[in-house]
Amino acid sequence: MAKTEKDARPTPRLPKGLRDIEAAELRQQQNMLGKIRAVYERYGFEPLETPAFEYTDALGKFLPDQDRPNEGVFSFQDVASETRGEKDSGEWVSLRYDLTAPLARYVAQNYQDMPKPFRRYAVGNVWRNEKPGPGRFRQFMQFDADTVGAESVAADAEMCMLAADTLEALGIKRGDYVIKVNSRKVLDGLREVVGLAGPENDAKWLTAMRALDKLDRLGDRGVRELLGKGRKDDSGDFTPGAMLSDAAIDRILSFTGWGEQGSSSASSDNNVTVTLANFETAVSGSTAGREGTDDLKMLAELTEASGYGADRIRIDPSVIRGLEYYTGPVFEAELTFEVKDEKGRPVRFGSVGGGGRYDDLVARFTGQKVPATGFSIGVSRLQAALTALGRNKSSQADGPIIVTVMEKERIADYQKLVQALRNGGIRAELYLGNPKKFGKQLEYADKRNSPCVVIQGSDERAKGEVTLKDLVEGAKAAAAIKDNAAWKEQRPAQVSVKEADLVAEVRKIIARRSA
Repeated sequence: MAKTEKDARPTPRLPKGLRDIEAAELRQQQNMLGKIRAVYERYGFEPLETPAFEYTDALGKFLPDQDRPNEGVFSFQDVASETRGEKDSGEWVSLRYDLTAPLARYVAQNYQDMPKPFRRYAVGNVWRNEKPGPGRFRQFMQFDADTVGAESVAADAEMCMLAADTLEALGIKRGDYVIKVNSRKVLDGLREVVGLAGPENDAKWLTAMRALDKLDRLGDRGVRELLGKGRKDDSGDFTPGAMLSDAAIDRILSFTGWGEQGSSSASSDNNVTVTLANFETAVSGSTAGREGTDDLKMLAELTEASGYGADRIRIDPSVIRGLEYYTGPVFEAELTFEVKDEKGRPVRFGSVGGGGRYDDLVARFTGQKVPATGFSIGVSRLQAALTALGRNKSSQADGPIIVTVMEKERIADYQKLVQALRNGGIRAELYLGNPKKFGKQLEYADKRNSPCVVIQGSDERAKGEVTLKDLVEGAKAAAAIKDNAAWKEQRPAQVSVKEADLVAEVRKIIARRSA
């Protein structure tokens, strides 16, 4: 039996892991992006926009392992009729999963003609074909800054300073954030000296690093168990461990400096000298480890010389992100303040951005090492944190002035009033719904958060006047009037002005509202 026309209608719904973003949140976001952009520009970075789609092999991380790429990215085959028979016809194309892989393609494609070092910032949505969850979306925004072609640790230090300045520009005060820094080279050195070098030990090393990532939560004892045979939690669930020797476990934990006075781990002193001394001891005998500690020492000296102390940028062994991606210093921007959730429980937002040195990414295209370092902000997560902190103010009060329609045949006159307001730099719109019921027009203006409405009937027009009704003050005054007759007599927050003074008088109402 054929479907009826009603049955054939699609159900309005969103794909899983995606969301609509409405005006108030978008205005907050644009305000936030403007502040981030101003910092990036101040550091000398130039904007660059790359397409949302790239050839899948150019993205690198998610190469198709069989007939189609289906892990991590949204993909399709480029088989449009106009491209059939061309060189790239039928190739897989994917939505970008970050802003760095497209940058690597752009640099490789334009390397000969660009200034070096090349400094760019980019903002845009990225997509992940992953299982969504609470607060975890398949589409989200990132804001990146990268320097390509600079080997100096000074470029990494600058990224850390940029991250700190950006958070402060957004209203996050010192003490409420920290930029934590570690080094892939140091971790490689640690891996080497504990006897886990080589691809055959990749799984064991990854288990060890995951255990280390739980140090703040589980403490020395819990992590020691995870580095060894395994750990049973309070619920009785057992997590298999990395099966390391006691000597290897001791060396890894000494690297963290856990609980040691002055170390960056579990200490309020954040003494860079103590932390670096722990690093040097833990990786002694490893060339890569020594290079990593030298890099971190130089980075700390450069940031401190520019006025960024360990309370803002600190060397921290807990940063272990991007082990398969970064090649040198690795950094993470972490918010340290707590807020309460809807049940009154303390919540910390933790990481809102990160980055590091990635010297091998462009080499995928060119075969030659091209040094690069960058920092990326997770815009949505940071926006949620700013809202919780009270740094994001709603922009709903900035609704347009509504010019009401009293007589349909005088639409041209009302449109002239709207245009006068717009020419005066004031947001304004003509009510375009059914003007039959005037109350509906006021209701519409209220829903749009309009500061006031403009009213002009035949009586006002004959006098060359308009009536302005301040909706906010009117609501306050009306609440204090209990008698309907008194309300009609007083007409709260409603005033008649000369049409020639319309713009000036509306500006006064807007100024009152924003004061």
